[in-house]
Amino acid sequence: MSLDTVTEDIREEARARAEEIRAEAEAEAESLIEAAEADAEETLEAAERRADRQVAQKREQELSSAKLEAKQMRLEARRDVLESVREQVETAIVELDGDDREELTRELLDAASTEFEDADTVRVHGRADDQDLLESILADYDGYEYAGEYDCLGGVVVESEESRLRVNNTFDSVLENVWEDELREISSQLFEEQ
Repeated sequence: MSLDTVTEDIREEARARAEEIRAEAEAEAESLIEAAEADAEETLEAAERRADRQVAQKREQELSSAKLEAKQMRLEARRDVLESVREQVETAIVELDGDDREELTRELLDAASTEFEDADTVRVHGRADDQDLLESILADYDGYEYAGEYDCLGGVVVESEESRLRVNNTFDSVLENVWEDELREISSQLFEEQ
């Protein structure tokens, strides 16, 4: 065997081995690319699922927030309407005059007077604009005297030092009791609730 033949065999063997290594490298590279593409696809799908969940969660949060805000606005509007109705009622009470005002004031004074049957002197306070009316009504009651103004819509505050008792029979106190007792019904009628 000649040196040229041996050299050629070694070269041929080296070329074959190089071709084999190159083929293995290409196969391995192809396998790595396929694995990387599969991982990338899986990562992309996972990211899309996360994004979809986040979008759905954000939408749900915004929807809940919007519902809560709408509910709060509705409650605030109802409070405003109820406050307006109460103010209208108070205005109507203040504007009561003549026989209606006198009759209601007498009824409140009569109801309070049952607490002062044994008192010698009973003092009655009332709305400043009702002074003449109260003095006129008190002329019918022995031992009762007008004692000055009381900040209210009308009615009377009756007291006696002997019994250390004070009865608040103002239109305000009656309105407050009625308002508290009937608020649900008032609200139901105003807002047509069932």
